[in-house]
Amino acid sequence: MKVIEELKAFGVVPVVAIKNAQDSIPLAESLIEGGLSCAEITFRTDAAEEAIRIIAGRFPEMTVAAGTVLSADQADRAVSAGATLIVSPGLNPSVVEHCLKQGYPIVPGIVTPSEIELALSYGLKYLKFFPAEAAGGIKMIKAMSAPYSDVRFMPTGGISPDNLENYLSFEKVFACGGSWMVKGSLISEGRFDVIKNLTRDAVNAVKRVRGSEV
Repeated sequence: MKVIEELKAFGVVPVVAIKNAQDSIPLAESLIEGGLSCAEITFRTDAAEEAIRIIAGRFPEMTVAAGTVLSADQADRAVSAGATLIVSPGLNPSVVEHCLKQGYPIVPGIVTPSEIELALSYGLKYLKFFPAEAAGGIKMIKAMSAPYSDVRFMPTGGISPDNLENYLSFEKVFACGGSWMVKGSLISEGRFDVIKNLTRDAVNAVKRVRGSEV
């Protein structure tokens, strides 16, 4: 999937819960200026759908994923608004089956080997590991992934500058989802210069680990 290759190249995916859709414009500008032309806009707020629509329309260079997608209806609305990837916190068969039927790329959340095998039964090999730190972190990913050579993970939940490079150093982690550079308070307070600098720091961490330009 093209969108997965894009996320692999970025290495870090900002996970955003945005309350005011109009903040999406300066937010996207800050991420782009910081070196990350991607974002996962979560359906944790009422502004998510409109924020996706604004970013996808205004910034075509951005890779826009929809996160915390819990239903087929949300998936449809997200894609209609311009999202190119559906991300869910868990593996809901009805949501997965709907996305596959409609041709929507989806990265469902897993936390156990049984869920990995369920994902594999749908032909899905790129999975979100959530909540990453609470569920055992990189040690859990390494132990659990051993039998599944083709599966790749996007750990999300508790990822920070302190552990980012440790996650990215494992070859089965294709990207990390994180909210530390796009905290709700930074967005609502208009501190987009801080977001840009934190984003740049994350980009530099990816470069240190993977030696590639984002």
